[in-house]
Amino acid sequence: MGATKSDHFTEKQNELAILTKALGHPARIAIIEYLLKVNTCICGDIVNELPLSQPTVSQHLKELKNAGLIKGNIEGNAICYCINEVGFEKIKVFFTQIDLHLEKRKNECC
Repeated sequence: MGATKSDHFTEKQNELAILTKALGHPARIAIIEYLLKVNTCICGDIVNELPLSQPTVSQHLKELKNAGLIKGNIEGNAICYCINEVGFEKIKVFFTQIDLHLEKRKNECC
């Protein structure tokens, strides 16, 4: 059987691609912004904050959770969501490396 595209990249590169891909939809950005704004775990209130149906919001929450950007805990009949700091720390490290590189090379290219 042939190798998948992800087999050609490092584990770190694949992980970062999954994290950033999860942020590639405006609804997911809105969910992250809302979780940051309320600064607490949210159970069910997210649907009221977005112009999307409950199943659509649930799918976006699932994508964010699978990527490791949010955490979900079951409390009674609801799942409560909050920011997963570990996932965002990985993104932060990557963009910090880019920022440092750009600062060094400022005005040196094209």
